[in-house]
Amino acid sequence: MVDRLPVAKPARPAAPALKASVTGLSFHYGAHKALDGVELPVYDRCVTALIGPSGCGKTTLLRCFNRMHDLYPGNHCQGELTLYPDNVNLLGRQVDPIAVRMRIAMVFQKPNPFPRSIYENVAYGLRVRGERSRVVLDEKVEQALRSAALWDEVKDRLDDPGASLSGGQQQRLCIARALATEPEMILFDEPTAALDPMATSNIEQLMTELKQRVTVLIVTHNMQQAARVSDYTAYMYMGRIIEFGETDELFIRPRLKQTEDYITGRFG
Repeated sequence: MVDRLPVAKPARPAAPALKASVTGLSFHYGAHKALDGVELPVYDRCVTALIGPSGCGKTTLLRCFNRMHDLYPGNHCQGELTLYPDNVNLLGRQVDPIAVRMRIAMVFQKPNPFPRSIYENVAYGLRVRGERSRVVLDEKVEQALRSAALWDEVKDRLDDPGASLSGGQQQRLCIARALATEPEMILFDEPTAALDPMATSNIEQLMTELKQRVTVLIVTHNMQQAARVSDYTAYMYMGRIIEFGETDELFIRPRLKQTEDYITGRFG
């Protein structure tokens, strides 16, 4: 009888490098505590989804990444939000929030094109950075529109108002505007909530393609969307991360019953 050699199991792929990490982050709107000691890794060139019931702190956490809360008085936070490879705490007082927003772009729930032409919507961030060369602007605008899968639809109407586009096109225009400044990370706050199924599919496909270039963090109430587009998922409840892991693992074999109840619709 010949002894059988043990079959080697495939090696588990190493986790990607970290792009950001949240450590002990608490956030207050005045006296109201919206985040309570959040800990979260965000992996480079991956899509991470934040899920959880309304009011659990998903959007609050998302907006901490590009200092949107600085725009409103009475907000304050504790903890750290570190961006790699710089190892810089984005919440540090010495860090310029405008510089943060150039590196970490945001796309909102409802398309919000500026009251400008399609071209000027995309060129806006570049002009803010001081770019004046028409050749460079033309190149960057086309590149961003191509990356947002919109170039072929608008290349002959760049002078038309951004608001003249359909809802799905407007959202892709906002994504192109975000991409034009070559950010390292893009934040999506329920980016398809106001869109029809076809436009939603286009945005989801775009997010899958974008992670080849940038890190993506998305807030979504749609469990199917989180399962389709994300590599990692964090389930939030009452300002805390309850469970975090690879999306396939978390959706199929959640470690906690609370997570399972939310994913299956028995809670939330």
